Amino acid sequence: MAIHREITYDKPPNRCNCFQNLMEAGSWVKEGIRMKKKRVRGFTVLIAVFLLVVVSGCEMQSGNLTAAEQLQDPIASGKPLHTISWTMHQNLPVPENAEMLRYVEEKFNVDLDVWNLENNKYEALLGMRLAQGAIPDLFRIRQTQDLMKYQQQGLLAEIPEDMLNKYAPNIMKAIREHAPAYQDYGKIDGKYYGIPVVNPTNIYRIPVVYRKDWLDKLGLPVPETLADFEKMIYAFANKDPDGNGIKDTYGLSIEGMNVVFGAFGQIVFADQLYFGVKDQNLVIGALDPGMKEALQYLRKWNRDGFIDPEFITGENKGGYKHLSHAFINGRIGMTSMGNYYHWVQDGDYSTWTYEEHTNGEETPVLSAFNMKELTAKNPEARIVFGQPFSGPDGKRGSKAYDMLMSFTAIGAGAAKEPGKLTTILQILDYVSANPDLDESTSMKYGIQEKHWTWAGTSKEDVIVLPPYDKKFSYQNVIGAGLGMTVPLMPTERREQWASTLGLDQDGIYNALEVATPSLIKNGPELIKLRNSAYIAFITGDQPLEEFDNFVKEFMAAGGTEVLQEANEWYHQHASK
Repeated sequence: MAIHREITYDKPPNRCNCFQNLMEAGSWVKEGIRMKKKRVRGFTVLIAVFLLVVVSGCEMQSGNLTAAEQLQDPIASGKPLHTISWTMHQNLPVPENAEMLRYVEEKFNVDLDVWNLENNKYEALLGMRLAQGAIPDLFRIRQTQDLMKYQQQGLLAEIPEDMLNKYAPNIMKAIREHAPAYQDYGKIDGKYYGIPVVNPTNIYRIPVVYRKDWLDKLGLPVPETLADFEKMIYAFANKDPDGNGIKDTYGLSIEGMNVVFGAFGQIVFADQLYFGVKDQNLVIGALDPGMKEALQYLRKWNRDGFIDPEFITGENKGGYKHLSHAFINGRIGMTSMGNYYHWVQDGDYSTWTYEEHTNGEETPVLSAFNMKELTAKNPEARIVFGQPFSGPDGKRGSKAYDMLMSFTAIGAGAAKEPGKLTTILQILDYVSANPDLDESTSMKYGIQEKHWTWAGTSKEDVIVLPPYDKKFSYQNVIGAGLGMTVPLMPTERREQWASTLGLDQDGIYNALEVATPSLIKNGPELIKLRNSAYIAFITGDQPLEEFDNFVKEFMAAGGTEVLQEANEWYHQHASK
């Protein structure tokens, strides 16, 4: 049943009207607390008298329940069954009185306490709350390697498999039918501690993006080989592609380097250790001997001034984490940062927009994220996507995000409160994988005919209504989007466009998608060691002859144990 502008709720069965009055009174009190009204003694006394009158009236009407029994009954009193702390993806804070938040609260008779943890700083902000002894009940684990770490720290509750299947049936059905290889990934020692969040759009790798206006001005094609790429970045650095008469442009920065490494079969720079498969075993990409040849190119290009000198600090300078400011500000002409939807240009595909007195109309899509920022600075700027260029042995590829995107877990404290775990699973299933199309769409976009409407009668396209169609992350502001991603391929126009770009080819995925005990223990220091060594090789601070010594140091610092455990996991799961 769709959520419309006027939301009504069924009365509790077999109750006299005064029970409904009591529930409304309890809701009034709860709303007063939620809105943080100043509580003074007189106001408190007034509420107490009002409740006493309501309850006394009910006692006179009902011979079945006493007033005391009614006050203990959460349905009768309006008292929430549970207060549930909830973590979710957030670009903006969720207000306490957000209407979709209130809708879910009323439907399940709970009080949801959404932790406002900004997505760009999620792990740091979550870590601060955990250090203070607070554990969220609905526990979003954004980095998959953290599942085992949190479980070892005693922060997670076991989720019995029979409860998962009973109270989150639609989530589990979607995983079994569309991502069966991942259904056991949330298990530790045979027990579920996390529900795997499998992102179906991660079949698309990270795009390779070029400044088309620069290529056109210099008369250059999109590179197909490493040699083509070298010729292009030379021109970007030396032939004034932006026409300002100043030598202030470069070919690439750190994100583009992964496409260079991809031309030799591996990925290096990431917030995790990237594993590849070689001779039916896992290898750590940064240790592959072929990386020495890739480093020779990067070292030479850095010496010749083709690489942005600020590459060490990255392409993003703050704010939304997928923005390449080096590219937006015209310092570099190539990047491989962000996802395909961060690079939508005006008119790449058609989308539905609101038109009064109609069911909407199809109009060209407008630029978003990186492209919006780029054209705001330079209206003439254009981009083009390229296939990853091939290396000497014909290898090619760009980084791809893991299909296993994250885990959704339950905090350890939730299992100690009777009925709470069950309620959390029911809510999670309802907001994430509701089989009713109207309801599931409302969980994403808000109230039908207020926040969104269907384009026509086919229910294939959603029109976000004014003024929300112009508001950034309005879903957070209204409390929508509480759920987790399930592996159902979206059918929106944006994904139809992405499927035409060839981004489902040449992606290099991490062959190890879970954490092992040694990776939790040693991974952070090994990543620091990897980054430090690679930067020193590229800048010339260390000779490439030291590469083998770097490998030995890496293995001695815990890499041997990490690789051994990784291969044990891989051989156990390779057949799947």
